[in-house]
Amino acid sequence: MLSSYLAHLAGERGLAANTLASYRRDLVRYVEHLKNRGRVTFREIAEADVTAFLAALREGDETHRALVASSAARAVSAVRGLHRFALREGVSGHDPARRVRPPRQLRRAPRAIGVEEVERLIAAAGPDGAPLTLRNRALLELLYGTGARISEAVGLAVDDVDLDPGTRQVRLSGKGGQARAVPLGRLAGDALEAYLTRARPDIAAHGRGATPGLFLNARGGRLTRQGAWEVLQAAAERAGLAGVSPHMLRHSFATHLLDGGADVRVVQELLGHASVITGQVSTPAAADRLREIYAAAHPRGRR
Repeated sequence: MLSSYLAHLAGERGLAANTLASYRRDLVRYVEHLKNRGRVTFREIAEADVTAFLAALREGDETHRALVASSAARAVSAVRGLHRFALREGVSGHDPARRVRPPRQLRRAPRAIGVEEVERLIAAAGPDGAPLTLRNRALLELLYGTGARISEAVGLAVDDVDLDPGTRQVRLSGKGGQARAVPLGRLAGDALEAYLTRARPDIAAHGRGATPGLFLNARGGRLTRQGAWEVLQAAAERAGLAGVSPHMLRHSFATHLLDGGADVRVVQELLGHASVITGQVSTPAAADRLREIYAAAHPRGRR
């Protein structure tokens, strides 16, 4: 039966050779497991036999090492496919693996980079004084200074930025169209002001028409997500930093705020993950309080 199923996978499903070899190893191990439990035919196999196999995959035994969740999930998938095939071929009258689910794979939390690494990254925006360097520095300061998603950053319009010293903030539009106001530190505000006054008009002159977009590409059009990603990667390479991503900056923003003493609910609000204080932020007093928390907790909040 196992040979027939593997032939089916190779011929009708067209699985790659490496995938087929992995399935073969997983199913041979399953057959050994069934033999050790005294099962001779498919009709004798019960759901408990399949769940015991899953446990053995995760715990290991005398002859086999324990598998990580992703490898165990692949093995369970192979077993479930084998039993569906046996049922379809009439070899078994039931499917004991139907309700057995593969182990859940934990998502790895993105790594946060340190404050010193962030400073190196921003300092590596490009040649001093060049219009695109001013744009790059403003983009990097905004990503780290607000925790914005890259799609939120490139979706900003000039009118979404308030650089008044008393209310300095940016209005981000997150998932589901939900908007939130996030304070800007002085460094991020200064970088945006330098870009808007000294660089954006020159960059926009290369375009075919006016665009409300805050960040522009070299041709005067709105900067794309891919373009913003390339800005970040180029700066990271110049700074000697590996594996830096927009989401890593977002995670660093949250981590550094928490390290600075900000309440987790405030950080969730700033990230757009929760609506804990949204209804209150519309009042001037609540907005001022949020700015105070941000300035005190964010590494570049007061500078």
